Amino acid sequence: MMKTPTVNVGIMAEKTVVFVLNDEYVHVESGEFLIGEQRASLLKGGIVFNGKRYDELFFEPSSSTASFDLKAVTIGINFHWQRKEDQRFQGALHIVIKNDTVVVINRIDVEEYLTCVISSEMSATASPEFLKAHAVISRSWLFAQMSKTHRRHPDHQHTSATQSTCVSLNKERIRWYDREDHDIFDVCADDHCQRYQGITRASTPWAAEVVRQTRGEILVKNDAICDTRFSKCCGGITEKFEHVWEPTPHSYLTALRDSREEIVFPDLTIEEEAAKWIVSSPASFCNTSNKETLSQVLNHYDQETADFYRWKVRYSQQQLSELIHRKSGISFGAIIDLIPLKRGTSGRIEKLKIAGSLSTCIIGKELEIRRTLSETHLYSSAFIIEKESIDKDGIPGYFILTGAGWGHGVGLCQIGAAVMGNQGYDYKQILNHYYPGTDITKRY
Repeated sequence: MMKTPTVNVGIMAEKTVVFVLNDEYVHVESGEFLIGEQRASLLKGGIVFNGKRYDELFFEPSSSTASFDLKAVTIGINFHWQRKEDQRFQGALHIVIKNDTVVVINRIDVEEYLTCVISSEMSATASPEFLKAHAVISRSWLFAQMSKTHRRHPDHQHTSATQSTCVSLNKERIRWYDREDHDIFDVCADDHCQRYQGITRASTPWAAEVVRQTRGEILVKNDAICDTRFSKCCGGITEKFEHVWEPTPHSYLTALRDSREEIVFPDLTIEEEAAKWIVSSPASFCNTSNKETLSQVLNHYDQETADFYRWKVRYSQQQLSELIHRKSGISFGAIIDLIPLKRGTSGRIEKLKIAGSLSTCIIGKELEIRRTLSETHLYSSAFIIEKESIDKDGIPGYFILTGAGWGHGVGLCQIGAAVMGNQGYDYKQILNHYYPGTDITKRY
């Protein structure tokens, strides 16, 4: 069996970072032992620290319990709950330069990292079996991403990054965003990868206990580590991997009904079936309004989202046309119509035609659609469109988007899995439900 690895987590990138060493740390470059508040700033291509210029800074903890605080860390980047907060971390602190900013990286034992992820992704008071399931998939996803990164860059120093894949042909803009765009660390600390907010969120001993109980366990398919994606709420049917990211099917990231009783489901790639499904509210694990359950799954800022299984957004013509122009950079003029051209298995739109008085363009995939039609992100791309107050020129005065689910819908549905845990399912049953055909194996 392998030894417990460490992971490099990108926390923040600013012109100046302020941090507090709560215990003694060794500043490797100078050999000094430091404690207390510190400041590092970008200046003329270098990092200025304590009156000297460095290419990078590395601070090694003097004990396993040593911690440091980072001031004004931005969380929920580009989401409606975006805000800044001070956060506390254990492990080593690495500061480097990237894109005219100083980037803060935390190097930490994988199991300690996972304890914080479990507490950051959801409340650490959630059901034990749900937390154990999440520990396994968070570990599996991390190892799958690290494996990809290290195969591309054996020296761990990545030379380039691709944030999205884009095809621009005949006014078609198809992009999918993945998590392989980090080139100086393994994963980031925000929703782009897995939420990691240090020991700030490690509020209960049970978070550490569920990680200990599943130590080293990962999901595999034919001995390959599974790329265990997850989202907040599938909306009743999970989405296939290839409809959201690259067109490479994963047999364990497939379409399934999020229910114990119902197994069959309609073909939501058909527009009429998708419309009927989205305007209904079928029974599903994730169809819950139980405040106690939701408070166990969602942190306080996630609970600001009241409706997620089914939701509705209304835009005026002016609001929508200005929003789409600003987010896409394309001058559509007045928006005449939004036309779904291709849907995935959960009803999420993969290709959307935006027809305007000045221009028409097809956009995709699901995250590009969500970003284009919202100040932050629409809850999902599983929506239908209604138009109101259409004038004599065929220009609608209002657009109403009625939608289903929260997030991309691939893999484990966090709210559905939490309900399963509360209903008595163990973590292996939860994992078997959301990742069919996989096996649990212990790597260390």
